[in-house]
Amino acid sequence: MPTVNVYNLAGEVVGEMELSDRVFGAEPNIPLLHQAVMVYRANQRQGTADTKTRGEVRGGGRKPWRQKGTGRARAGSIRAPQWRHGGVVFGPHPRDYSMRFPQKMRQAAIRQALSAKLKDQELLVVDTLDVGEPKTRVLKEILDRFNLGYNVLFVTATPIDTLKRSARNFQDVRTITAQSLDVYNLLKYHRLVLDRDAVRAVEGVFGS
Repeated sequence: MPTVNVYNLAGEVVGEMELSDRVFGAEPNIPLLHQAVMVYRANQRQGTADTKTRGEVRGGGRKPWRQKGTGRARAGSIRAPQWRHGGVVFGPHPRDYSMRFPQKMRQAAIRQALSAKLKDQELLVVDTLDVGEPKTRVLKEILDRFNLGYNVLFVTATPIDTLKRSARNFQDVRTITAQSLDVYNLLKYHRLVLDRDAVRAVEGVFGS
């Protein structure tokens, strides 16, 4: 089983923690991770883009000019696609972009993403993520103390209001719970920070 140091928010080592080899020791499967990201992004699409066809554009009921004898090309409606303000050919219409992703495949992909974070030394475990007071300055000091940068994903077992409110002024710092983990965010953020309870929650959810 892999073992990691556990830190307090002051940057001091306060113990060690054994991680589940099933969750944090998986070999990466690149095609599976790619599929998981594509499914996540597809499911985020609203699919509400819409354009009007020539039958939906207002006007154009009268034939612009007679069929023959004018020397111009024949025309049946001023709302034909080649006309200004005409309908759109092959434009987007509302549709459902959602894709299914089997639960076992999703869990396997998350285990592989967590394992990659540990292997690349981009995973940090702390005893608690309760920063005490909801202030941006407090969280900035913690980020600087651990040299985390400003592209960080915080994972907690349950929502921590002080952490969430402290992080909302950072563009690339996000807080989620263990049950909400997904491959896209695990790969998007450079550093991953979990507290003790979050580690056990992740192992409980994705280790079965």
